[in-house]
Formats: sequence, C-alpha cells, structure tokens
Amino acid sequence: MSEAPPYLVPHSQEAIRILYADQHLLLVRKPHLLLSIPGRHPLNRDCLISRLQRDYPSASIVHRLDLDTSGIMVVPLDKPTHAHISRQFQAREVRKRYEAIVWGEVENDAGEIELPIRCDWDNRPLQMIDHERGKHALTRYQVMERLGDRTRVLLQPVTGRSHQLRIHLRELGHPILGCDMYAHPEALAMADRLLLHATRLEFVHPATGEWLRGDCPAEF
Repeated sequence: MSEAPPYLVPHSQEAIRILYADQHLLLVRKPHLLLSIPGRHPLNRDCLISRLQRDYPSASIVHRLDLDTSGIMVVPLDKPTHAHISRQFQAREVRKRYEAIVWGEVENDAGEIELPIRCDWDNRPLQMIDHERGKHALTRYQVMERLGDRTRVLLQPVTGRSHQLRIHLRELGHPILGCDMYAHPEALAMADRLLLHATRLEFVHPATGEWLRGDCPAEF
C-alpha cells in the first residue's frame, strides 16, 4: 500500500518586514502563508526563522503564528532574551492584539468567549471544544466596524491555545472569513485568505526593563 503524498505548504514570496531591531531582539511582520518554523517534510523547510537566520544567525523562535495568519512576532537574538520573553509568555504577561473580519453582524459591542479547547485527535490538527477535558481558554473581543454581512473585530486572547481565535469565533457564530478549518462554506468563500492578523505585541524588554510596544496594522 503506497503512502499518502506529503502535504506541501504554499511558499509565500512576500518579504519579512523588520519593524524594530536592537542587539537583543527583533519585531517582525510575518507574511500570510509563511511557516514560523520548518515543517517536517524537506520541501517545507522555508519559514520565517530560517529566512531571518541568514542575516541574524542567533535568531530563535519564542512563539508562533499559524501559516495562514499574518502579523507581528518577536524574535530573540540571544539566549537570555529568549528565556526572559518565554517566561513572560508563560506567565501571560505579554499583551497581544489581533484584528479579524468575521462572518455576519456581531450583535454585542464587546464581550468574552470562555470555552475550553483540546486537540481533536481523530482530525488533527483541528481543535475542539471539550467542557470535560479541554484546557481553559479565554478571548476578549470588541467590535471595530459593522459592514453588513461581515464585522471587523479586535481580539485579545488571554490564553494562547492552538487555533483559539478561530474556534472561539466559530462558537460565537461568527467564523473568520477565509478560514479553511472552522468556517462554513459561505464564510470560507468570502475571502481569498484567512482574515486574521496580529496587530500588536507589548512586553517588558529583557535588557532595558522598559515596556516595549510594537504595532503592525492589518492590510485587509
């Protein structure tokens, strides 16, 4: 019996933008359809970190964005910086903002989605809501603009579960447009990409102790 062919991800030719740089870290804009780290298959080695390491050999990954998600990431350039920022992520001290355009008109101006998430082992990498075995997950949202059949929302994930924003918005009844994992066919067809973008990161700079904020506006 022959093995199934490997899944080859699209290769974005869009350049990574450096938004901020010092001797300790970078703030960069990851393009849509670029992996954060190398995939398992040799043909999926192209990714954000491998590209950055051509000019910044000591660059390392401390968090990720999904292949389909664009936006801001912090990239440490030395081990102490990596360890410090990693602790901030683990302690949920890093403030993150995303923008998304979702299906339908969101009724409430703001709210919270608190639903536990776990991996759907029979359909990996999909996630699922599981009130018995899922891990705590909390997303805060705010309506930015209502556009008739769609709504632009500001998202603040308090926790960082895999696919959290996608699945929480689906459960709210407003899947993200262009989401090929959790959107219904109508919402999927309304955009030619996942309309989810990381717009802001805020954290304590490990070297200076000052609060550092990086912004990366959405381009959709």
